[in-house]
Amino acid sequence: MTFDQMQSMIDSWTGLGIWLALVAASIIWVVYDLQTRNSHIPSIMQWVWILTVLYSGPIGVAVYRYSGRKEIATDNLARKGFRSVAHCYSGCGMGEVLGVLLAVGLLATGNFWASIITFILAYVFGFALNVGPMMQNGMAFADAVKGAFVAETISITVMEAVAISTGLLLGGQATMGDALFWTSLYISLSLGLFAAWPANMLLIHFNLKGGMGDPRDVHAQHAHCH
Repeated sequence: MTFDQMQSMIDSWTGLGIWLALVAASIIWVVYDLQTRNSHIPSIMQWVWILTVLYSGPIGVAVYRYSGRKEIATDNLARKGFRSVAHCYSGCGMGEVLGVLLAVGLLATGNFWASIITFILAYVFGFALNVGPMMQNGMAFADAVKGAFVAETISITVMEAVAISTGLLLGGQATMGDALFWTSLYISLSLGLFAAWPANMLLIHFNLKGGMGDPRDVHAQHAHCH
């Protein structure tokens, strides 16, 4: 299959509609599971999982089932890495979507400035979503920023480098009126998630990040963010 054929295959409103239906069903299932089986999970992580599924649909459900529920048999570095990257992803994805809508929809910039705006907003949202809970846990703002700076910068940079470059490669010539524009956004978000997963495992291994709390701990009151 050539690259042009692949683009044509994903440039389909029918396919996008099916995907969005799967996303909606996935969100409903995750919300139900969080409320009925995993209500002990801290509220910030519940929103992390909901946003992860919003951006990645059934792929996000698979990540949640593998690493984010009390039903997991054991906890390990791979699962901790997924929880950590999902936490980053929830903020970065929000910033990336807003950045794309702002740059392409409102400002009508070219790809270069769209990439810059998207990266900046993804970084701001991703960083804030990590610093915020640390401050809620009693850490001073300066200490929270210092503690998160290196780890989150690495994680966000890897995620956005892959996501933005993939989005440009697949849908850089598309407009918001094309199915390809939205499909490439979804694909790029999920690829960014998986690209940053090994980076987060390394960060956890070297004690630069935490594993966001073991979901099997039903007595946990808050996520261990760092």
